[in-house]
Amino acid sequence: MKTIEDLKRLREQLKTQNNLRHEGGVQVIIGMGTCGIAAGARQVMTAVLEEIAKRKLEDVKVSQTGCIGMCEKEVLLDVVRPGEPRITYGRVTPADVPKIIAEHVVNGRIVAELAVGKITE
Repeated sequence: MKTIEDLKRLREQLKTQNNLRHEGGVQVIIGMGTCGIAAGARQVMTAVLEEIAKRKLEDVKVSQTGCIGMCEKEVLLDVVRPGEPRITYGRVTPADVPKIIAEHVVNGRIVAELAVGKITE
């Protein structure tokens, strides 16, 4: 940072990221226990925040949780849409994030090939 304008831009960027993690109707929850972190949960969290910011989605709350209990399926990411069941995605990579956000978070369509368990529609 070299100027006050650089500092102001950084402040706005961090403020936007903070809002993405604390406000909204749809929830995205990322398992950040030690097993999740070891499997790449931090990178998935970053990818989720970037994708939501890129799409300018304001009704999405991104949060983290501890161990979800399925360590062999890490990184685990849950999507909770109002009035719909919680869907858990397993073995999520940063490359999977745009598809999950576009299909499930935005359009309400479960990404069955990444979902943990049987999906009935």
